Amino acid sequence: MLFQLEIPTPKNQQVHLSVLQDKEVELWIKREDAIHPFVSGNKYRKLKYNVEEALKLQKKTILTFGGAYSNHIAATASAGKLAGLQTIGVIRGDELGKDLEKTLSQNTTLKEAHKNGMQFHFISRSLYRNKTDENFIEELKKEFGDFYLIPEGGTNNLAIKGCEEIVTIEDEKFDYICCAVGTGGTISGLINSVKEHQKVIGFPALKGDFLQQEISDLSKRNDNWELELAYHFGGYGKYNPTLIRFINEFKKETNIQLDPIYTGKMLFGILDMIEKNQFKKRSKILAIHTGGLQGIDGFNEKLKNKNQEIIKV
Repeated sequence: MLFQLEIPTPKNQQVHLSVLQDKEVELWIKREDAIHPFVSGNKYRKLKYNVEEALKLQKKTILTFGGAYSNHIAATASAGKLAGLQTIGVIRGDELGKDLEKTLSQNTTLKEAHKNGMQFHFISRSLYRNKTDENFIEELKKEFGDFYLIPEGGTNNLAIKGCEEIVTIEDEKFDYICCAVGTGGTISGLINSVKEHQKVIGFPALKGDFLQQEISDLSKRNDNWELELAYHFGGYGKYNPTLIRFINEFKKETNIQLDPIYTGKMLFGILDMIEKNQFKKRSKILAIHTGGLQGIDGFNEKLKNKNQEIIKV
């Protein structure tokens, strides 16, 4: 089945920074980003069992949803090609479909997905809000025929099953498992699989506390996790120069690349909490690197257009 062979086992890499030495805290990063250039991190975990299910059901096509810079869109296209499945991406923003050649020349995410055979269906932002509506899904089936549906961001029960495999026996030494949070699937898998002595801390990339209830509904436990809501930098896709500088300094000091949507915000939050003594001395922290690095090129284009510091890669 897909991805079962020749996938490197993600290694845990220890981070050495002066603040960690001063506060007597260990910080390690699970390098899930090294799994695959596009089907990396939590995207591999979420797609693994979904692709297997699509093949088992003898589906020929996967359909999913995403924005123009979605890691999930790029990963699904790549995974589909590897598995011999056709892929359809329902993309938010109908203006992007008016001149596809121009869009692809300006958007590396969609360009890569297109290269891997994904067919795009661009729709308006108002229509996109119907992405979970059964009638809307039926209309898509009338247009595209039978398909295996994966929701936006990839989160469903099979995705959570895949994310439960992120932490291993070797990770039992850690007191805290940290991850960035988007749709809640990754953290739910971690919540379900960590040991009794471990606590999961999520760092939402989105503004607001609505994820609390969604994660409660998706996960099997409610006593071993919390969300830190202070590090979203204004919301999904939002940033400021402090975040960009942090990502560049972190890369310079550790040689680990972070992205500005998820992992950059998470590591900024973890280190800020350490600085503020919110972890006990001799705590061992494992941060999950969920990938997403393919989106940096597109993000840098936006930074260049505003004459702002770009993310060094």
